[in-house]
Amino acid sequence: HVQLVESGGGSVQSGGSLRLSCAASGATERLDLMAWFRQAPGKTREGVAGIEVDGTTNYADSAKGRFTISRDNAKNILYLQMVSLLPDDTATYYCAANRVARVGWWFRLLAADFTYWGQGTQVTVSS
Repeated sequence: HVQLVESGGGSVQSGGSLRLSCAASGATERLDLMAWFRQAPGKTREGVAGIEVDGTTNYADSAKGRFTISRDNAKNILYLQMVSLLPDDTATYYCAANRVARVGWWFRLLAADFTYWGQGTQVTVSS
């Protein structure tokens, strides 16, 4: 089993920055695909960015140019650097991981592609 623990959330003003981290522990010997999702109140969970173990990345349109996903495979840590934050970015951000990366995952991030999930960290952006 794999445990994912997010950190780094908080409250910032519009235009501010945050860096989220997700530490993976347990049976982490193969986590080919990791990603960040978010869910705002009353909305469905949406994919923000994903990254394969080889560094291949993909971003939702809303994240392109503002968010950067990265991972430290040696430390089993996933990151999401967020800049130029907007009130619409307010949500609970979840880390997700799966042992296998489905072919074509980069076309659209799907929650169904991930087995392991963290508990989430809250990001609040005020105008």
